[in-house]
Amino acid sequence: MAGTEAAVEAALGKLDLDAKARLLAGQDMWSLPELPEIGLRSLVMSDGPVGVRGVRWTADDPSVALPSPTALAATWDPELARRAGVLLAQEARRKGVDVLLAPTVNLHRSPLGGRHFEAYSEDPYLTGRIGTGYVTGVQEGGVGTTVKHFVANDAETDRFTVNNLVGERALRELYLAPFEAIVEHARPWGIMTAYNSVNGPTMTEHHQLVNEVLRGEWGFDGYNVSDWMAARDTVGALRGGLDVAMPGPRTVYGPALAQAVRDGLLEESEVDEAVRRVLRLAARVGALADAEPAVPEPPAPVDGAALARELARRAFVLVRNENAALPLKPGTVALIGAAARDARILGGGSATVFPDQVVSPLDGLTAALPDGTLSYALGADPTTELAVADKGFELRAVCRDAAGNIIGSGFAPNGQIQWMGTDLPEGVTHDRLHTVELTGTFTPRATGTHTFGIKGTGAFTLAVAGTTYFDGPQPPADGSDPFEAFFGAPVTRAETGLTAGRPVEVSLTHVFELPEDVPFKVVAFALAHQEPQRDPDELIAEAAEAARAADTAIVIVATTDRVESEGFDRKDLTLPGRQDDLVRAVAAANPNTVVVVNSGSPVELPWRDEVAAILLSWFPGQEGGAALADVVIGAHEPGGRLPTTWGSLTDAPVTRVAPADGELPYTEGVFIGYRAWEKAGRTPAYPFGHGLGYTDWAYESVEVAGTTVKVRVRNTGERAGREVVQIYLAPVERDGDRPARPVRWLAGFAGAEAGPGETVDVTVELPRRAFEVWDEAAHRWLFVKGSYEIQVGRSIADRRITATTNV
Repeated sequence: MAGTEAAVEAALGKLDLDAKARLLAGQDMWSLPELPEIGLRSLVMSDGPVGVRGVRWTADDPSVALPSPTALAATWDPELARRAGVLLAQEARRKGVDVLLAPTVNLHRSPLGGRHFEAYSEDPYLTGRIGTGYVTGVQEGGVGTTVKHFVANDAETDRFTVNNLVGERALRELYLAPFEAIVEHARPWGIMTAYNSVNGPTMTEHHQLVNEVLRGEWGFDGYNVSDWMAARDTVGALRGGLDVAMPGPRTVYGPALAQAVRDGLLEESEVDEAVRRVLRLAARVGALADAEPAVPEPPAPVDGAALARELARRAFVLVRNENAALPLKPGTVALIGAAARDARILGGGSATVFPDQVVSPLDGLTAALPDGTLSYALGADPTTELAVADKGFELRAVCRDAAGNIIGSGFAPNGQIQWMGTDLPEGVTHDRLHTVELTGTFTPRATGTHTFGIKGTGAFTLAVAGTTYFDGPQPPADGSDPFEAFFGAPVTRAETGLTAGRPVEVSLTHVFELPEDVPFKVVAFALAHQEPQRDPDELIAEAAEAARAADTAIVIVATTDRVESEGFDRKDLTLPGRQDDLVRAVAAANPNTVVVVNSGSPVELPWRDEVAAILLSWFPGQEGGAALADVVIGAHEPGGRLPTTWGSLTDAPVTRVAPADGELPYTEGVFIGYRAWEKAGRTPAYPFGHGLGYTDWAYESVEVAGTTVKVRVRNTGERAGREVVQIYLAPVERDGDRPARPVRWLAGFAGAEAGPGETVDVTVELPRRAFEVWDEAAHRWLFVKGSYEIQVGRSIADRRITATTNV
C-alpha cells in the first residue's frame, strides 16, 4: 500500500493542471486518456453485470452471459457470487477492460421498477452479502468494480431529473446499507453515482452522501465516476466528490475544469484529490508504471459456460411442486411456448451482452430427453412488438461518404448497429461518414405477413424484396430517454407477405448526422422485425392438444425487453400477450403441467393453483436451457430461494414509481418488500426466502450464545440436497416510543448440504447492525438492547424453530 501511494504521489507531482483536468474526463464512451509522461495507459471501463461487453456494443464481439442479478441473489450463496466475479474479471482481462461497471445494489423498492432484474433483492442485508461476494471476486481477478447506482436509483421514470425524498432512517437502514456493507467487507475500487437527486442535490453533486458518508464515515478510498451523462456542473460535481465525468469527450471536466481553477472557482488542490483517486485505481489495475498492481498474477482460468450453467440451476426457484411433478418421470413431454424456442436470457438496456452461444429450453431438453419423447408447440407469443432482426437475417453494414463512395463495411450479426466513439469499421471516420446501410437477405421461418420496422431517430430508407416502404425522418418520441436509440421501441414501417424458406433482399439505410451539442459520438439504430401473427386462439388450441397427448406438459412463459428493461418502469405485473390463457388451457388439458417462468422479476401467476409445478428460471443466461434440463430431469435439484416477495400488484404495498412535480417521496419509510407485506397484513403468492428442493429437511435444534446462532438440520428425504437456513430477528417487546420497526427482518443465513438421513450444523454470527436502528434526532446508529426471538426456518413465512437472546 505504501509503495502504491508513493507511486501515485510521484505521478501526481509530474502533472500540470490541464493534464489533471483531462484525466478526470472521459476521452470517449468507455475510457480515460493515457498520460505517457507519467507512464499511465488509458483506463478502460465496460458495462456488466452479467458479462463484460467491452468497448464494442455488438454481437460480433461475444461475451459470456451469466444469469441475471436476481438469479445470482436467488442462490443465497456469496461464495458462488465471488466465483462469478472471478470469471467476469477473466472476461474483462480478455477484452482489455480495467473496470467493470457493476454490480447494481439498488433495492427492489417496488415490483414495478423496470431495472428490477439488474439488482439483487428487496432486502439490504442479502444484497450486501451477494454484492460483497461479487466485488471480492472481480477484484481478486485484478479488475476494478464500480458499485452502483449511489444512491436511491430504484426506478426508471424520469430517472435523469427525479428528486427522491428519502427519510434519513430509510436511507441509512435500507438504501445506503448494501453500499456500506460492500465498502466495509470488499473494499471496492469504485462507486458510480446516479442520475437522480436525493433530498435536493443531484447525486453527482451530493457532498453530504459522497464526501461525508461514503468517504468520511465509511473510509471509501476508491474513485467515484458519474453515471453516463449524469454530471451537470463543473464546480458542483468536484465539490460534491465526483472524480470522473463520463462519457467524453464533451463533459463538465477537462478544459472546463481547468478553466474553473484558473477563474478562482476551485482550488487546484481539490482537483488533486480527484486525480489522486484515479491514479490509485490505475495503480491497482496495473495501468500505472512503477506501481505494483493489486493482483500481480490472475487466478486460475474459469470455464465460463460451465459456471454459467451451474449458476443458473442453483438459481432456479421451485415455488410449487404438487405430487412431486418434478423431477420428470419417464414418459412423453410437450414443450410449449415461444420462449422455449427463442430463449430470453437477459434483460434489456446497458446490461446487455452478446454470447457466442445460447442454449434454449428446446435445445436443452432435446439433448437431455430420449429421442421421440419431446414435442414442441408455440402456444402463445409474448412478443407483441417488433424485435431487433435476428433469426434468418444475413446482413452487412456498408458505410458511404456524401458522394456515395464506400468507405468501409463489416459483418452485422443482427439488425442492431451501435458504434460508440471510435468503434467504427476500418477506414470509417465520423467526419467522412454520411450513410450506413444494413443490407443482405432474410429467409423467413414462416409463411405470411411479416412486419418490419425501425428503431432510432433520424432519416431512414427501408426496402424489402425490392420495394421501398419508408423514406423519411423518424423523430424521437416526446419526452424520450436520451438513450432512446438504444432502449426505445421500434416503429412499424412495412408489412409484406413472404414465403417460408424463400430468401428476400432487405435494406435499411440511415443518414448519419451528429448534432453539435452531442456529448459523445455514436451511431445507433436497428432494423426490427416480427414474424406473421397467427390467430392466438388457434395456437392455444394446438398447444392444448399437444399437452393432452403427452404425459407431462412444460410451458415456458416469459416477459420481453419491452416489459423489463432499462429506460422505463413497468405498468403492471401481468405476463404479456395471451400467456395466461395459454397456461390455463394447457393445465385444463393435462393436470401434470409444469410452468417455467422466464422473467427477471416478479410477475402475477393467476393460474398458480391450477398447475402441478412452477419453476422460476429468472433470466438464466447463455446456458439456461441446459441448466433447465439438468433440473427438470433431476440430475440436479433447483437450488434457489426467493430474494424478493412475489405477489399481485393489487396487494403490493409499495407501487409508486412516478414522480409528481419532479419529486418522488418514499413515504413508506423503512417498510418495503417483506417488511411492508407483513406490516399491511397481506399474504403474497410466494414469500421472501421461499423455495423447494427435491428433498425434505427437519430443523432439529437451535442454540444461541449472545449473537452466535448454531442450527442443526437433517435431510429427511431420499436424495442429497442443499438447504438455505434463514435466520430472522424479531423483537419480543414492541418499540414503545421509538420509531416502529418491522415485525422481523433477515439477520443471517447459511447454506447446508447433506445426504439422505444426514445431519449438518451451521453456525451464523449475527451482525451488530441487525440490532441497530438509525436515530434521526441524534444522526447516529442506536444499538437497541432487549429481548429478541431468533426465528429459524426456510422462508420468512416458514419459520421452524425459535430461541430467545438478550442483548
